[in-house]
Amino acid sequence: MLKYPWNRFQAMVPASRWAVWTGAALLAGCAAGPDFRPPEPPADAGALTTPVRAQTASAAAPLGGAQHWSERMDLGAPWWRQLGSQPLDALIDEALAASPTLAAAQATLRQAQELQSAQTAALELPRADLALGSQRQRTSPSAQGQTGPGREFSLHSASVGVQYQLDLAGGNRRALEAVAARTEHRRYQLEAARLGLAASVATAAIAQARLAAQGEALQALADNQERQWALARERVRLGQAVPDEALALQAQWEQTRSGLPLLRKQQQQAGHLLAMLAGRAPGAAAPPAFTLGDFRLPEALPLVVPSELVRQRPDIQAAQALMQAASADHGVAVARLYPQIRLSASLGSQALSTGALFGGGSAVWTLVGQLTQPLFNPALPAERRAALAALDAAAANYQVVVLDALRGVADAMRAVEGDAEALAALARADAAAQGSLQSMERQHALGSASYLQLLVAQQQAVQVRSNLVAAQAQRLADSALLFQAVGAGWEGAASVAALDGR
Repeated sequence: MLKYPWNRFQAMVPASRWAVWTGAALLAGCAAGPDFRPPEPPADAGALTTPVRAQTASAAAPLGGAQHWSERMDLGAPWWRQLGSQPLDALIDEALAASPTLAAAQATLRQAQELQSAQTAALELPRADLALGSQRQRTSPSAQGQTGPGREFSLHSASVGVQYQLDLAGGNRRALEAVAARTEHRRYQLEAARLGLAASVATAAIAQARLAAQGEALQALADNQERQWALARERVRLGQAVPDEALALQAQWEQTRSGLPLLRKQQQQAGHLLAMLAGRAPGAAAPPAFTLGDFRLPEALPLVVPSELVRQRPDIQAAQALMQAASADHGVAVARLYPQIRLSASLGSQALSTGALFGGGSAVWTLVGQLTQPLFNPALPAERRAALAALDAAAANYQVVVLDALRGVADAMRAVEGDAEALAALARADAAAQGSLQSMERQHALGSASYLQLLVAQQQAVQVRSNLVAAQAQRLADSALLFQAVGAGWEGAASVAALDGR
């Protein structure tokens, strides 16, 4: 390390050589590597996000309308409002405002922003310090080869010092880029948490509605089986049936009844989950109980291409921010291999008494230029290789996130299409079961069908209706999952393209 007063340093170096060194140092500003560019989306992933048909199948049943694919949807708007449930909208708004999970993510983002401000001020602005000192000294004449008594005196000082490091190799610029990218990563994580929370509330509400409808269907089935059992007991009493027939019907009825407490438990747990997601204590103030009648099926479904998807989903943008931070860290490691220049200056005064501290003859000043060039430091190349390995890992992790997002979109699209076809088939089965039941009721009224045959037809109709209810709820849930998979509901998605060039 070389350290000279700045005027002596200039005097020792000829002007022509100084210009050459200055130019070389300025050219070293590019040594920290090229600017980060977002990676290109997968070129062969279009088939994953292409629907099979222009619209889904339709069914003559509630929540059975056809859904069409749209490339012009406002994906920044809250997608959950398309489910048509005001209680759900209010509950999601409450969750977004009161969730402790989001509060923790917001606090983490504020911490990252403040740390970025501190790092920016430390690297871009000079540092100034005020120093005040006072000391008592005693000199020994014998130490200087003299005789006589020693001398005691006080020395007072006051100074202002300024330090600044020139960013010739671009290391500071890359360090600030890394800090900014990590702050953006925290922001994208907050957005992902918001969208995930909204999706969790919607999914739990739909699950609660499904459980309520299935509970009603199961209760109707249990009532029907109880009537069959009662009829069998009467037939046994009249000698028209054996006791085994009544016992079999009783076992079937008891088995059906055993499922009712499980459905009630799951319904209560869904209510507890909704309360927790909204920031409430479960049981303190229960959220509204949802039914399938509270929802409507979104008529339009989002259709995005891979190039839009990578800018739409906050988790992909978060992975890209970490990749940019790793690229900037690599630039910092490279910049450490090049010369570093630090400038410092101080202006103050020294005096033997406080009264003379600010007199005319007490002023002192220093001006120092410090040039540091690593000559032999085997750790620096190793740190550069480690930073490059970290960049490779961040790039691979980014690729994993993108592929997982594409898989999620493809799965959700195929699920919505499959749900529509399954619902259409179950709607036809339900219509057939209801028609068979009506026919059996007419036959029973005319005396051509027994009461037992009527009960069997009723049981079959209730079972089909239970399956239909589950399919309706599944179609709602998968439609919500598709909106989440494409990153809908993030108001900042439109500005991502501008952030890519930060």
